[in-house]
Amino acid sequence: QVQLVESGGGLVQAGDSLRLSCAASGRTFSGYAMGWFRQAPGKEREFVAAISWSVSTYYADSVKGRFTISRDNAKNTVSLQMNVLKPEDTAVYYCAVGGLDLVLKGQNVYWGQGTQVTVSS
Repeated sequence: QVQLVESGGGLVQAGDSLRLSCAASGRTFSGYAMGWFRQAPGKEREFVAAISWSVSTYYADSVKGRFTISRDNAKNTVSLQMNVLKPEDTAVYYCAVGGLDLVLKGQNVYWGQGTQVTVSS
C-alpha cells in the first residue's frame, strides 16, 4: 500500500522560511515524478511545484524564485524549501506522486494527508 507522509508545516511570520518533506513508501517509485499542491480555505487545490525522476523542475508562477523543490531518489523523498513566505501561501500542502503529466495536473496520483502551513502578517 502506497503511503505518502508529509512533515514540516507550521505557523510562521511573513518573510520567514519553512521546509516541507514527504516520504513515500509501499512500492517502487522509479521513473515517477513528485510534486506539491496546496489548498487554501474555500479554494480549489492548486499546483505548487513538481520534479521529474530526472530532476527537471516545474513551478507555479506564484512561487517561482521563492520555493525550491528537490528530491532524493534513493530515499523516495521530496522536499519543498519555502522562502520569503507570504500570508497568501497559507494552505494545507499536499505531496503527490505519479507520472509527470499526471502530477502536473494533479490527476490520478497518490496523495499524502497534507500538512498545514500558516503565514501570519
